[in-house]
Amino acid sequence: MQDYSIFPVINASLNGTAAVLIGTGVYLIKTGRERAHKAVMVLAISTSTLFLISYLYYHAHIGSYHFRGHGWARPLYFSILTTHTILAAVIVPLVIITFTRAWRGRYDRHRAIARWTYPLWLYVSITGVVVYLMLYKIFVT
Repeated sequence: MQDYSIFPVINASLNGTAAVLIGTGVYLIKTGRERAHKAVMVLAISTSTLFLISYLYYHAHIGSYHFRGHGWARPLYFSILTTHTILAAVIVPLVIITFTRAWRGRYDRHRAIARWTYPLWLYVSITGVVVYLMLYKIFVT
């Protein structure tokens, strides 16, 4: 029997790293450092891609992990999980479109969609860490 217990920590770390990279990338472009912005955003996409691969591999082998909190924590957890899950499905094509427009030099169209992609991607990355903490660290009984 293989031990998959390290995967939640890896996944949360990748999500947290992606959040930092996304925020850094936005800061860099707002301060006019386009080349650094591009490099950091490629790292953010790579990190999020590694997260998705790791997440799917983990859940393919262990299935789902049930929330163990009670009382007020349950509706809070499921509210966060629901918004996280819906936006996680939405963010993948948004990131692809945003990246493709930048790659092709369509910066006007890139900026138009990046205004939506940035906060949603950041939210998904941060709430991924929050879901991990709630599942594996805070509400463990």
